[in-house]
Amino acid sequence: MSAGPEKAAAPKPAPEVPIRAEGLTKKFGGLTAVSDVDLELRAGEIAAIIGPNGAGKTTFFNMLTGLYRPTSGRIRRGQRDITRARPDQITALGVARTFQNIRLFPTMTARQNVMIGRHSRMRAGIFGSIFRPPWVRNEEREVWERAAEELRFVGLKPELLDRPSTALSYGDQRRVEIARALASDPEILLLDEPTAGMDPRESGELADFVLRIREERKLSILLIEHDMKVVMGISDRVTVLDHGELIAEGDPAAVREDPKVIEAYLGRGATA
Repeated sequence: MSAGPEKAAAPKPAPEVPIRAEGLTKKFGGLTAVSDVDLELRAGEIAAIIGPNGAGKTTFFNMLTGLYRPTSGRIRRGQRDITRARPDQITALGVARTFQNIRLFPTMTARQNVMIGRHSRMRAGIFGSIFRPPWVRNEEREVWERAAEELRFVGLKPELLDRPSTALSYGDQRRVEIARALASDPEILLLDEPTAGMDPRESGELADFVLRIREERKLSILLIEHDMKVVMGISDRVTVLDHGELIAEGDPAAVREDPKVIEAYLGRGATA
């Protein structure tokens, strides 16, 4: 007796894409900073964007986070089109970032800077801020404690929590900035040159910490980075931009050997 035709195996579902850029272009007058770039960040992935100075990397980040509006193209957060969304709206949708040049509030303490990052998750509006009913005071106390927790998580010493941010070392200011981003409970974390200004030991510690964030917070992470040891050590996938155009994409080993990447950015010594 014939068993009949075998059923084809059900196709595996496509991996979740928390954020996707489609044909993203940004022009400043006659200058095209980013040209028709497609990029997706998959769930639980650490992906890196590399390229020479002026390649359009930070401009690309600024479009993903609403600081710049694309000249053309589209950005999706899951199934939602966020191309024209404001930065605060994008933060509320679970996208947080740090900046290449640290942007802490200089007159605030480390803890106060992190409390600002929690603002997008607070319920108190103008009414609550003026009249401060008990539930608002409770929320403020919770945010105060949460800021301390985030600063401990990033490794800031307890005695530095209530020091002005300007009194902190460069490396500790980086920690505070990352803690501020984490305080918004993101699902996606964008890191712009997180090891800038760090020595090799500090860069290695930061790379280990990024892996820890991914593991413990279950985040999808996209970073811009010049330190190739960091990029090749922690990235699942690498995208290379040159003069605003995507010239290569793939796993770190493949990108490292790509002749276009070697010529544009890495240099012959990178493959030695």
